[in-house]
Amino acid sequence: METIRRILQDKIVDRLAPGKAVLIFGARRVGKTVMMRNIVSEYAGRVMMLNGEDYDTLALLENCTVSNYRHLLEGIDLLAIDEAQNVPHIGNILKLIVDEIPGVSILASGSSSFDLLNKTGEPLVGRSIQFLLTPFSQREIAQTETLLETRQNLEARLIYGSYPEVVAMDTFERKTDYLRDIVGAYLLKDILAIDGLKNSSKMRDLLRLIAFQLGSEVSYEELGKQLGMSKTTVEKYLDLLEKVFVVYRLGAYSRNLRKEVTKAGKWYFYDNGIRNAVIGAFSPLAIRQDVGALWENYIIGERRKENFNDGLHKEFYFWRTYDKQEIDLIEESTDSLTALEFKWENKMPSMPLAFQKAYPHASFQVVNRDNYLGLI
Repeated sequence: METIRRILQDKIVDRLAPGKAVLIFGARRVGKTVMMRNIVSEYAGRVMMLNGEDYDTLALLENCTVSNYRHLLEGIDLLAIDEAQNVPHIGNILKLIVDEIPGVSILASGSSSFDLLNKTGEPLVGRSIQFLLTPFSQREIAQTETLLETRQNLEARLIYGSYPEVVAMDTFERKTDYLRDIVGAYLLKDILAIDGLKNSSKMRDLLRLIAFQLGSEVSYEELGKQLGMSKTTVEKYLDLLEKVFVVYRLGAYSRNLRKEVTKAGKWYFYDNGIRNAVIGAFSPLAIRQDVGALWENYIIGERRKENFNDGLHKEFYFWRTYDKQEIDLIEESTDSLTALEFKWENKMPSMPLAFQKAYPHASFQVVNRDNYLGLI
């Protein structure tokens, strides 16, 4: 398969500058290392690339003094650190280099935002620029496939997702094995490594429940009852799953109406393939009951990828009233409000009357298989 160039790559290169740390976040296996190597290979100056999982790297960076880093980085223009969340005191190290070693640009990646942000958040205020790398967007995949192939591959995207290695694999069996391996070996590794969490089975059970409730409003109390844990623990676990880019929450949109739902939340997966691997569901769409939820998860995911890749700063919500009028996705930016309804079949519902009255300037569109490519 041809190499797919990530949309973020040039944007990241543009932001590399002495006195700044560029941080790349993203789940494991979404291609952070490949993209960093591409950036390094095309970089005009002298580069030192380190891996935070390597003991030699830890030894080099352990002596947290200006003199050590001056000696280490003499003649270096770019310091690139992959898996930086594994380096103890990484925030203080990066701050020291940014502040005290002139002429050095920094690029660092991490597979969990809480590790890098907790360790870099305070020290790097005003000194860092952050990017989120997701699984491939359809826009990126389109570099290597025709429009006909895109339409033919839609079912595979809904079932197996868009992780780089999955997209490159040529059989469904290999895709399935790979996704099961990610869920088994990598998915919970970051979470269980921190915070003293030992109960991986509870975390897996919670993730399964969220997978089965994909696109539905979630009650933390109900989840807690089913899992035998407190509402607070459920919220904490979901927060951790969000911080390792497995799932994300959409809140309810409400600006005008008293009867709008305000406190509920829906949870979605960053990648359809991961969702299906969590519950072991790789059947063809023709015999599935969850096609609507998969379609919704896929299109919302693609809209969010565009938001991250293009730096659009949109906010995403769903909308519902207590009398059951609802819209799947609301996108709000500083100058626009867009309502999107997702239909796998070719139904064309109209905008709910209550929404139309409350938000007369909002645009509304039904997204189906015929028109979806124009939106992603």
